[in-house]
Amino acid sequence: MLGSLLFLLPFLLLSGAGPASAHTALRATDPGDGSVVKTAPRSLTLTFTESVGLLDGAIRLYDPGNHRVRLGTVAHAPGGSEAVRVTLPASGLRNGTYTVAWRVVSSDSHPVSGAFTFSVGAPSPTPPAQDIRPPEHRATSALQSTARYLAHLAGALLIGGAVFAVVCRPPDPARLRPLLKISWWTVLVATVALLLLRAPYEAGTAPATALDPAGLLRTLDTRPGALLLTRLILLDVAAFLLLRLSGARSRPLLGAAVAVGVGLAVTWAAAEHASAGIQVPLAIVSSTLHLLATAVWLGGLAALLLTLRRTADGTSTSVAVVARFSRTAFGAVCVLVLTGVYQSWRGLGSLAALTGTTYGRVLLIKLLAVVALLGVATVSRRVVRGWAATTARAEGEARAEGEARAGTVVRERVAAGVGAGAGGTGGAENSTPTPREAARAVRSGGSGGDHHGDRRALRRSVFGEVAIGLAVLIVTTVLTSTLPGRAEAEVARAGAEAAGQPRTATETVPYDTGVPGGTGRVQLTLDPARVGGNSVQAVVFGPDGGVSVVPELRLSFTLPDKELGPIDAELTDRGGYWATDSLTLPLAGTWTMKLTVRVSELDQVSETRTIRVEP
Repeated sequence: MLGSLLFLLPFLLLSGAGPASAHTALRATDPGDGSVVKTAPRSLTLTFTESVGLLDGAIRLYDPGNHRVRLGTVAHAPGGSEAVRVTLPASGLRNGTYTVAWRVVSSDSHPVSGAFTFSVGAPSPTPPAQDIRPPEHRATSALQSTARYLAHLAGALLIGGAVFAVVCRPPDPARLRPLLKISWWTVLVATVALLLLRAPYEAGTAPATALDPAGLLRTLDTRPGALLLTRLILLDVAAFLLLRLSGARSRPLLGAAVAVGVGLAVTWAAAEHASAGIQVPLAIVSSTLHLLATAVWLGGLAALLLTLRRTADGTSTSVAVVARFSRTAFGAVCVLVLTGVYQSWRGLGSLAALTGTTYGRVLLIKLLAVVALLGVATVSRRVVRGWAATTARAEGEARAEGEARAGTVVRERVAAGVGAGAGGTGGAENSTPTPREAARAVRSGGSGGDHHGDRRALRRSVFGEVAIGLAVLIVTTVLTSTLPGRAEAEVARAGAEAAGQPRTATETVPYDTGVPGGTGRVQLTLDPARVGGNSVQAVVFGPDGGVSVVPELRLSFTLPDKELGPIDAELTDRGGYWATDSLTLPLAGTWTMKLTVRVSELDQVSETRTIRVEP
């Protein structure tokens, strides 16, 4: 059954594989998303919730005609790696709406992409392209996600199986060799796949680009690439130690094995959520301990399930081995609880995020699965206690029976006057089991105490633990691909703060007076389009698209719902454009703007538009 689960797991993962969720989020931009600036900015700045790594073409700018604009070098802004800055052309940007497409790598190794817009002078009459960011390649994302899941699973089985063999000392360690061998090869193949897929995963390209030597060299020069390469080296050392530990065991070998196991766990911890955010050193230590405890528990369960199966000669694991694993698993669960509480607090940031964020909801699913796992583990511990108690009683009975038989033999010898070296009685003595031999028969599962019911019950409960444990491991891997609740709340706060900042409302109003040359459009900008004082700028464009000079431009505001107005904006000609800095709008609501354009002494036209004024 365990083999069937492991066989089906890749197909389950492939069926649900998709682009990994971002581990960092865009917190702010300068210019702001959707903003209108009066003059062309000299640079673009993007600020994220965590430090980010830069890719080729990390920031791309498209002009109002959707043509790519040549930019300067993309680099981190002074003061930290959370902000990215790029200089704009020295000649400046012409008026209209620009689209910024970006793609970076979060500090926990996942690529993140997005797009936003800003306008210079006034928005373009036609909307820009909606989505210019590079799409995720589904095949690459699916393969990368599958390799991550398999590496997590096989790593837990490898570390947990090795700990079980050393600590629990099963009578036949050879049974664990297939598990350890398959786990080692799976981690190796998955890690190589992750290393090769790293470059196309970051760039969002097809899996075939994984064979590009330049991409592989770039990967090796990054922290995720260095961690994957370190894992491959540690796997080679682990293979050597596993071969040596199968024979004579020594303290230096055991110490080296512990160091390799911790090192392997660090290659995962340092590449995920623990590597970003607050308290990074403590988080990496906690995540490493959490991963090791998970491996000891779940990998040990898989090893125990294998050793509980009877061999061809009828022998199986003794209750002493099961009791040792029970104590080891209890310690692992204690570590899991302590580190899990800390990591949950660090990832969530608040109780509200437990239900109000995707991270929190996935974490709730994991907690429910862990509770179910602990429930099945409690049943297993109860079975082990019952098995141990039954075994102890059987050993006591066997010891008493052996002592009674030994006393009977001695009395028979004394009564018969037979010396200690007599052959006949000596044969009878040799055929009588000693108390030590009887107890050994009980512990080894032989005829003296073959507790079939306890063993079957334990196999069922352990299988349940393994099945639920696989589900917990899958949910945990999904959790590492989800934006932490703390970061999501930070983005929401930044959005709320941005909403409170002064904004700019723009409107383009075409006009036609009905005479030759009497057509054009007026671009109006109302800043900040909120209750109170506002400024207005109006630029008139003629039929040829150039700036046009008109003798008069009037603008008034009316709030029909409150029967308020008209309020004259009192625009004045400022040499090429009309403006005022003293317009006061006393109430929030949907105001009606009336624009009157006079192109000659006799020809004029009026147009109306509505605009929303915020509190």
